[in-house]
Amino acid sequence: MSKKSYVIWKGVKTGVFTTWAEVQSHTQGRSDAQFMGFESKVEAETAFASTYTKALMKRSLTNKSSTSKSSVAKKSSYSSNISAATKVTAEIQIYCDGACSPNPGKSGTGLAVYQQGKISVLYYGLYQANGTNNTAELNGLLYSFKLAKNYLESVEQVQVLSDSKYSIDCITKWAKGWQTKGWTRGKGEEIKNVNLIKECFSLYQEIKQKLVISHVKGHANIEGNELSDRMAVLARKQQQESLIKYPGDVNIKAILAMDSG
Repeated sequence: MSKKSYVIWKGVKTGVFTTWAEVQSHTQGRSDAQFMGFESKVEAETAFASTYTKALMKRSLTNKSSTSKSSVAKKSSYSSNISAATKVTAEIQIYCDGACSPNPGKSGTGLAVYQQGKISVLYYGLYQANGTNNTAELNGLLYSFKLAKNYLESVEQVQVLSDSKYSIDCITKWAKGWQTKGWTRGKGEEIKNVNLIKECFSLYQEIKQKLVISHVKGHANIEGNELSDRMAVLARKQQQESLIKYPGDVNIKAILAMDSG
């Protein structure tokens, strides 16, 4: 079997590399990073002689040979936004989103997992008959952390991306202070969704040294965010309580045509 190779088009150093550690060291912290993994050195060298955008388009055509040229161009646009709109710093990226209608009301959560910038698997579920936007978003972070913990057994770092500043701030900014105050805001003032926050914060504490959490803008044509949004709506509509994998092939065009939240 050919050894995997990686291409960096934009980073501290560019070129063809043989280890993920090298890719990470040359791209970490750069919002403009452009990189991709390939099954062989020959494929990587050919791709590096071209451009990142053309490599994305070629991969889309290979994976979805039945897709029309116009839809491939659209998908490439979404894929390009993964790097352009977020700081891609890890081999695994997990996008999470929640949907609720009305609010409070029926809610669901969706996840979209990427490996080396390529969609890998979608999840949907965690339906609540009396949920809120915030509980759905917090569930997204919690189950992203659970997935991340499993992935961290084989990769060095995982990035979790959410469009909910509330849920991110709950875990990364406010939870530590709430914990020192006995899980209150002070003077006994109640914290909403405290049990969910406590569970999420506990898991975050376990893996935070190998975790990157990023806020992304919602409904901004960022493919991973859009896919996780569609999964959240699907979970709400189907009243899917457990988190399950989306069945069948991931047809990006068809999924993006589904109802959004």
